[in-house]
Amino acid sequence: MPEGDVVWLTARRLHEALAGRPLTRSDFRVPALATADLRGRTVGEAIARGKHLLIRVEGGLTVHTHLLMEGTWRIRRPGAPPSDHRIRLILANADWQALGYSLGIVELLRTTDEDRAVGHLGPDLLGPDWDPDEAVHRLADDPDRAIGEALLDQTRLAGIGNVYKSEILFLRGVHPWTPVRDVPELPAMMDLAHKLLDVNKERHGHITTGDLRRGQAHWVYGRAGRPCRRCGTRIQRAEQASDVGNRTAFWCPRCQPEKT
Repeated sequence: MPEGDVVWLTARRLHEALAGRPLTRSDFRVPALATADLRGRTVGEAIARGKHLLIRVEGGLTVHTHLLMEGTWRIRRPGAPPSDHRIRLILANADWQALGYSLGIVELLRTTDEDRAVGHLGPDLLGPDWDPDEAVHRLADDPDRAIGEALLDQTRLAGIGNVYKSEILFLRGVHPWTPVRDVPELPAMMDLAHKLLDVNKERHGHITTGDLRRGQAHWVYGRAGRPCRRCGTRIQRAEQASDVGNRTAFWCPRCQPEKT
């Protein structure tokens, strides 16, 4: 699933391509919106809210999309769009066309009703109103919950996915199944989470090691059975619950010892 930094960059590219220009094409390829037509309306802005995308359009309308596991937006020059069954939405103007592939959610809302789509979210790690104290408060509100589960709960804080969950916990030396109440220095963890997403928001790869070379970007994520980059212990993996189904946790049993 694309994480908050990827969605932030997607929103910026959509904004650069669409904002301030009237739409010349509006093609919703989802049954509920098959007759919706935004042609002639000027796009005001495209913004990210956690892992959600909001494209605000003249007339008080908002196109709400979510990439879920496989979705992506691609920006292309005008022309005949590719014949691809994965395209769920096309928004185009005289200069650019935005093609939404495999979008998990496509909705058309009144802008005043955006809270229906994103009002449940916790503080956005890359939002202008990021509030680390509120994020800590929401995490601490369920002290018995495993920290690995809590970090993926978008109602606690918005933007962390499975890659960042695994990497943040490694860097803080915390086992994924540690109860929130036993996690030392939650504010420091929130500060690290914000820094990691912020430094990566204008590039691809969720790089947490500082090494941009292929295969060197992560400490533990995707490295099960391989030696820890710090201590040489084999990285472990196991399924862990989340608010969107089980996700694989990766950790070093020596650098992130389980509390007993």
